[in-house]
Amino acid sequence: MALSRRIFLQTGAAGLATLALARELRAAAPKIRVAARGGSIGGGYEQAKIAGLDGLEIGCGGAQDTLGVATPQSIESNRKQSEASGIAVSSLSMDLLNGRPLQSDEQAPAWVEQVIGASQALGATGMLIPFFGKANLTKNRELKQDAVDSLVGRLKDLAPKAERAKVSLGLECTLTAKQYLHILDRVGSPAVSAYYDIGNSTFGGLDPAADIRALKGRMCLIHFKAGRDYLETGKVKMQPVADALHAIDFEGWIVLETSCPSKKDRVGDGKKNADYVRKLMKL
Repeated sequence: MALSRRIFLQTGAAGLATLALARELRAAAPKIRVAARGGSIGGGYEQAKIAGLDGLEIGCGGAQDTLGVATPQSIESNRKQSEASGIAVSSLSMDLLNGRPLQSDEQAPAWVEQVIGASQALGATGMLIPFFGKANLTKNRELKQDAVDSLVGRLKDLAPKAERAKVSLGLECTLTAKQYLHILDRVGSPAVSAYYDIGNSTFGGLDPAADIRALKGRMCLIHFKAGRDYLETGKVKMQPVADALHAIDFEGWIVLETSCPSKKDRVGDGKKNADYVRKLMKL
C-alpha cells in the first residue's frame, strides 16, 4: 500500500469527513485567500484566527523516519484545531529539505511522499519544497545542471502521487521565471509548480511583478514578505505585484512570511499585514 494512502486510511472516518469538508470549503472559497506561516504570527490556529487570517501554513518537523506532521496523531490534532478555529491548513512547509535536499538526499523523496499524504488528509492545496542553503540550485546565478537533472528525475517520480492527491508541489527558490520554467517544463506535471516569494526575489535583485506575469498558470502559492518592515511600508513594490497577480488571474493562497516590526506583537502585526493585503488585492 502506498505510504500516502496508508497515512490517510489510518485517520479513519474522521479523515474521510475532514477531506470531504475540505473539498466542500475549497469549492466555496474565494479565489484568493490569506494565510501565514506559524512563526510569522507567533503561534498556530488561534493566533491565526485573532489575526483575521483564512489559513495557516504548518511546518513538518525535523528529520526522522516518519515526519512529525505525517503521523496519524498529528493529522488528527491538526484536523481538530482547524475545525475548532475555522482556520484552514493552506499548505505544509518542508523546511528540513534545506539541509537534506530533495535532489540529493536518499531519504528526501520518501519524506515528500509522506507530506503529500498528510496534505491530502488535511485538505491542504499545496506544500512548500525549499531550495536554500545546502539545497541551493544556483551558482553565480546560473542553474547547477547536475542538481537540476537529479531534481527533475525525482520530481517526475513524485508528481503522479501528487496529482492523484490533488496536491501541488511548490518549489521555492530564488530563481528567475525563465529558470523556474526550465525546471517545470522538464518535469511536465500540473502538480509541480512555483511557490514564489516576492521578498526573496526583490532582495535578490529580481523583478517579482515581471516574473509573476511570466509564470502565469505555473504558480501554486506565493509568499508575501518585506524583510523587517510591514508589507505596506517595506522595500518590496507591492502594487506592481498585486497588478501582476490580477493580470494572471491568480487563484490560491497568499501566505504571509512577515516579521514583527512592532517588536512586541506578532499577532497584531500579522493582522495589520493581512488587512493591508486584503485592501491591496481588493479582497
